[in-house]
Amino acid sequence: MSIRLLIADDQALVRGALAALLDLEPDLEVVAEVGRGDEVIDAAKNCQPDVALLDVEMPGLDGIEAAAALRTAVPGVRVLMVTTFGRPGYLRRAMEAGAAGFVVKDTPATQLADAVRRVHQGLRVVDPSLAAETLVAGTSPLTGREADVLRAAREGGTVADIAKELHLSEGTVRNHLSAAIGKTGARTRAEAARIAVDNGWL
Repeated sequence: MSIRLLIADDQALVRGALAALLDLEPDLEVVAEVGRGDEVIDAAKNCQPDVALLDVEMPGLDGIEAAAALRTAVPGVRVLMVTTFGRPGYLRRAMEAGAAGFVVKDTPATQLADAVRRVHQGLRVVDPSLAAETLVAGTSPLTGREADVLRAAREGGTVADIAKELHLSEGTVRNHLSAAIGKTGARTRAEAARIAVDNGWL
């Protein structure tokens, strides 16, 4: 029996290349390809894959959110994150969302296929250098609300805009922004957001 795969990546070229490489393996079969995170659940329900390979950054839902949704909606599917962005915070968040593996896209095809097999067997697969970086980086210093406010601040809105979007008072937004700037060691909210993104905290 082949291991049935779902591939989710917003870059069609990358998605097609991954599918072509993995389909060459005699025991692997790509049964679905999607380009948005919010298409993952429907595809998984329709095609019943064994393993879903999810990119982190996708429109609709990001791969980490899609992994969490899969765990609830189609719990039998194992998740392997395959990403360009090997950020320590992403690894931690992906594992918390239920992903069984995390590898970067420049992983050789034979190693990627082996990672799929190991995840399918119920094992965890993590890029070793990223695992080491994650241990060194530690957990995000931001609270959930501080992260929400920084995400909203990335769009460039005013304090009033952020307050309206998140249903908070302007004073509360200012307090969260101030705390986030302090915790990231930044000078501005834009710099705080960039640091948080670079560390995979957002």
